Amino acid sequence: MIVTVEIDGGVAVVTIDHPPVNALSQALRQALIETAEALDADPAVEAVVLICAGRTFIAGADLGEFGKPTLAPHLPDVIARIEGARLPWVAAIHGSALGGGLEVALGCHYRIAMPGAKLGLPEVNLGLIPGAGGTVRLPRLIGFEAAVDMVTSGKPVGAGKANALGLVDLLVDGADLRQAAIAFARDIATKPLPPLSRDRVAASPSEAFWKEQAQELGRRYRGQEAPVRALASLRNAAETDFESAMRHERATFLALRDSAEATALRHVFLAERAAPRPQSLEGVRPLPIRKTAVIGGGTMGTGIAAALLDAGLPVVLIERDQAALDHGLATLRNLYRTNVERGRLTESEAEARLAQLDGSTDYDVLSDVDLAIEAVFEKLDVKRAVFTKLQAACRKDAILATNTSYLDPAAIAKGLERPERFLGLHFFSPANVMKLLEIVPTRATSADVLATAFALARQLGKVPVQAGICDGFIGNRILKRYRAGAEALLLEGVSIEAVDAAMRSFGFAMGPFEAQDLGGLDIAFLQREAARANGQAIAETLCDRLVRAGRKGRKTGAGWYDYPDGSSKPQVSSTVGEILALPAGSRNAISHHQIAARLLDAMAEEGRAILEEQIAGSAADIDLVLIHGYGFPRWRGGPMHYAETNGGKGS
Repeated sequence: MIVTVEIDGGVAVVTIDHPPVNALSQALRQALIETAEALDADPAVEAVVLICAGRTFIAGADLGEFGKPTLAPHLPDVIARIEGARLPWVAAIHGSALGGGLEVALGCHYRIAMPGAKLGLPEVNLGLIPGAGGTVRLPRLIGFEAAVDMVTSGKPVGAGKANALGLVDLLVDGADLRQAAIAFARDIATKPLPPLSRDRVAASPSEAFWKEQAQELGRRYRGQEAPVRALASLRNAAETDFESAMRHERATFLALRDSAEATALRHVFLAERAAPRPQSLEGVRPLPIRKTAVIGGGTMGTGIAAALLDAGLPVVLIERDQAALDHGLATLRNLYRTNVERGRLTESEAEARLAQLDGSTDYDVLSDVDLAIEAVFEKLDVKRAVFTKLQAACRKDAILATNTSYLDPAAIAKGLERPERFLGLHFFSPANVMKLLEIVPTRATSADVLATAFALARQLGKVPVQAGICDGFIGNRILKRYRAGAEALLLEGVSIEAVDAAMRSFGFAMGPFEAQDLGGLDIAFLQREAARANGQAIAETLCDRLVRAGRKGRKTGAGWYDYPDGSSKPQVSSTVGEILALPAGSRNAISHHQIAARLLDAMAEEGRAILEEQIAGSAADIDLVLIHGYGFPRWRGGPMHYAETNGGKGS
C-alpha cells in the first residue's frame, strides 16, 4: 500500500511508501486525504506522525503527471484537510522535502528533520511557482525576506538553516527519526494546537524591498517569467487575506503550467534525468575507477584534474618537463586556495583534495592508474605520441581517453594494441565548473568502457551526452554554424553590436562576437589553419582576417571590439569594419527578432543534419549540449526544442 497507518500508544504513524521518491501522485493524494479523515474519526488517536519510507521525504510532484491535467483530489485540498485536522500532525523529514512535499509539511502543525535533510520550493526551475500554498504559508512561518529568497531562487536550505528560520521545530540528531517523531508527538499531544500557518501574520516588507527584489530578479532572470510571477504571488500574500492569496497563487500556477517556459524547462529536466543512464547501456557493468592520471597541466588539464579531485579520485598530473609540471601543480594549489578564500571549501577540505594530487614527468608512475585522460595541445602527432607512451606505461586494461575538441579520436587511437579501451572525453573549460561532458566512442570502444565513461560523468556531477565522430562532434559543429551565420549577417550590413544585442535579448549571456573575444579568436583560427595545412579546403572567415591583423580578442585589447587600457567592457571599433570591408549601407535595418530567428534556424538546421548522420542519439541530447556547454538559455529548452515548438522561427 502507498500509505500505511500504525498506532503506537495513541500516536498514529502514517507512512508513505511510494518509491523511488514518494512523489505526490493522484493515488497518494487520495490516500492522504482518506487517512486524515479516518484518523480524525478515531477517538484513540491523539497525534499523527507523517513519515516516509525509503531514502527521502516527499520529493515533489509525480513526473508521470507532468504536462497533463491534474486529477482530484488536488494538492491544495489535501493540505487543507491535514491543516484543518482535529489532531496535531508532525512531519518527520529526512532526505528532501521539495515542492509539493514541503507544502505538505507546511500544512502539518509541526516539522522535525534529520540534520542532512533539504527543504525547498524549486518550482521556478520548472517555469512554475508553488501551487499549493508555498508562497502563502511559507512567509507566514519564516518571514517574507527569507521566503522571497527561497521561492524566487528555487534553492533548498539545509535542515540547520530551516531550524534557524523557524521552518523546522526540532532537529533530530543522532536518533531514530521515527522514534523521535513519536516521542515529539506524544509531548505535544496534550498541548493546545499551535496557530495554523494560515493564521499566522508576518509583517510585509517595505515598498522599497519589493522594488529592489523585482529589479534584481529582472537582472538575474532576464526574460524569464516564473521568478517574477513568484515574487508577485509573495507580495500578494503579504497584502491580502489567506484565501485570496491562495486563489491568486493557484491561478498563477495554472496559468504558467502550460507556458512555453514551463514546457521548455520540463523538457530539459527530463532530458537531464535520462542522460546519465542511457538505455543502450542498461545491464552493462562499468569498470572500477580508483586512480586517475591527467596528461597536460595547462588550462584544460588542470581543470580536468580539479574535477577528478573534487569527485574524490586521486590524480597524477603528467607534464613534459619539471617547469611545466611545477606550473600545473601551482595552478591547482592556487585554485583551491581561491576556493577557500571565497568560502566554497574549508581549509581541511582543500587540503584533503590536494593530498590526493601527485605529479611527475615520468610516465612509468602510471602503472596502477585505471583511467588516463590526455589533455595536451590540439595537434594529432602530439596526441599520438602521448598515447604511445601511455600504452607502454599503463596496465593493459586501463582506460585511455582523449580530450580532443575537433580531432578524430579514431585517428588519435590508431596503432593502439587494445583500441577497445580508448574513447574521447570532451570536457569544456573550465572543466571543474562546466557541466557538459561529450563522450565520444570509436567503433572499437567496448560497451563496458563506454558505461564507465557515463558512470564517471555521474561521479563528477556532469551531464553526459554521447556523440559520434565528426568535425567538432555535436557542440562545436553547431557553434561553427552559429558563428558562420553571424558573420554572414555582417556581410549583409548588420552591425556586430546588433547581432550580439539580439542574442542577449533572446537569453544568451553574451552574443557570438562578445563570446569569441572573451575566449580568444586565435583558438578556432589555429584549428582551421591546422586543417588547411593538412590539405583541407577551409574557406577564410572574417575571424581569420582579424587574427591576421593582430586582433585576437580581449587578451590583446582588440578583437571584434576594442578593449582600451585593459578594459573588459567591449567598445565598438572604428577600424574593424574597414579591416573586414563590411558594408555599412543597411545597418540596423533588420530587427533583433529577425537576427535571432536567422541564427536559431541555422543552429536547428545543423542539429537536424547531426541527427540524420547519427552523430547525436536524440534532439534532446543536442539541446543538453548547447545548454550546458555553450550558454543556450535553459528556459528556451535548447535549439531543437525551440525550433520544434516555434515552427523553426526565432524569438
